[in-house]
Amino acid sequence: MTTHSTTNAARENPPPTRKRGWCLPWSISAGAALAVGLLVAAAGCQTPPAVPPGAPGPAQAQTAKSTEVLTLREGDVLKISFPGTPNLDTTQQIRRDGRITLAIVGEIPVSGLTPGDLEKQLVQLYSSQLISKEVTVTVVSSSFSVFVTGAVLRPGKVQSDHRLTALEAIMEAGGFDYARANLQEVVVIRNEGGRTRNYTINLKLVLDGQQGEQFFLEPSDIIYVKEKFSWF
Repeated sequence: MTTHSTTNAARENPPPTRKRGWCLPWSISAGAALAVGLLVAAAGCQTPPAVPPGAPGPAQAQTAKSTEVLTLREGDVLKISFPGTPNLDTTQQIRRDGRITLAIVGEIPVSGLTPGDLEKQLVQLYSSQLISKEVTVTVVSSSFSVFVTGAVLRPGKVQSDHRLTALEAIMEAGGFDYARANLQEVVVIRNEGGRTRNYTINLKLVLDGQQGEQFFLEPSDIIYVKEKFSWF
C-alpha cells in the first residue's frame, strides 16, 4: 500500500519539467544580451567613413570655391566710378606694364590687385577730392593671351576673355597633331619675376581620365607640345 500511495502521489504531483532552451546558464544569457546591445548601439551610431589626409571634405571644397577672388591683370578693362564726384569717372585698360593712368594721381600699378584692393587704394589717393569717400571698380572685360607652339594644328597666339588651362589653350590652337605630339611632355614656359621657369605636365593622364587636376595658365605663358622621339 505504501508503495502504491507513493506512486500515486508522484503521479498526482509530478516534478516540474524544463523546456529545452528555456533556462540557459546566466553567463551565456548575459553574454548574448551584451552582444545584442552592442549590435544595436553600433547600428544606431555608425561612424562616417574617414576622409583621407589632405582630401577636402564637402564643406572645405565649398569654402575653397567661394573664397576664390578675381585678380586684375594686363589687358583688363576697368570702369572706375566715384559716387558724388562723377567728373573723376573713367574707363581704363591695364597696360602691359600692369599700370593705368588716372587724373590727378597719374600712373599707378594695379596688376595683381583685387578690385576691392584697388578701391581702397583709390579712396586713399583721392581722399581730398571725394565727397562720399567711396570708389567702385568694375571689370568690364578681361583679355587673356597665351602662345601655343610645337605639335599642334594651329600654333600661334590664343586670346580669351577668361583664364585658360593648358589643355583648353591647346584645343583653341586646333588640338594636338597626334601623329607627332608627345602628350606626356607638354612644357609651359612662364616668366616669373624676370626669370624664366619651365613646367612639364602630362596631358595624357588628363585625357585618359586618370588625373582630374588641371594646370591653369598665366597671361603670356608659352605652351610647347613636344614631338615624339623618332629615328627618322
